[in-house]
Amino acid sequence: MNDEQLLRYSRHILLPEIGVEGQERLRAASALVVGAGGLGCPAALYLASSGIGRITLADPDRVDLTNLQRQILYRTDSIGARKVDAAAATLAALNPTIEVVPLAERLEGGLLERLVAAADVVLDCSDNFATRHAVNRACVRHTKPLVSGAAIRFDGQVAVFDLRHAGTPCYACLFPEDGETEELRCAVMGVFAPLTGMIGAMQAMEAVKIVAGAGEAPSGRLLMLDARTSTWRSVRVAKDAACAVCGAARAQASR
Repeated sequence: MNDEQLLRYSRHILLPEIGVEGQERLRAASALVVGAGGLGCPAALYLASSGIGRITLADPDRVDLTNLQRQILYRTDSIGARKVDAAAATLAALNPTIEVVPLAERLEGGLLERLVAAADVVLDCSDNFATRHAVNRACVRHTKPLVSGAAIRFDGQVAVFDLRHAGTPCYACLFPEDGETEELRCAVMGVFAPLTGMIGAMQAMEAVKIVAGAGEAPSGRLLMLDARTSTWRSVRVAKDAACAVCGAARAQASR
């Protein structure tokens, strides 16, 4: 790091848990952020300010007026622009020393596989189960740590699936792909604006901890926030031996 970077990240470097070595790990790291909405915006902001060297941000949508209630990377004059382009401009203004790769498309197939394989950490900030399960499958295949977040109405949740470690559950252990899970969308149900900031910031926090080797990620736990009462609950998530994505049967078949 040069003198300007040492000054920029000095408050991190002062932390014994991070220091110069941890900050260098952040600078050398690549993060994949899937979704540039209510969760992806604060997550990407804190990844950029923390010094993650390369951030790939994927979202096929354009900014509209309803986004501005909670999607803090955008301004009124961003309306009509591709989200990833407006986001990349904001992140570059915040921290020009990092690289931001905007992808205005929905990730799937070979592209998703390549991006997950190249990332040091993956943040799922999407808003639908199809994408969440696709990202989870790719993270399992490539043994990449996944930080998952969700927010709807006044309810938020964060979970870390550090698939580099044996015995760690995956997203499908918690929400099976063939399960009867109701798809809730904020366009219909509504969402409390500050809640998305809290959950997205927590996703960034866990991703930075994983990359820097600081603290302990809550892997194998589901953290749930009720913003009405400002209370958190933590639930242990066990690995499902019968999981179709990461379970013993699949692992045996892949050998």
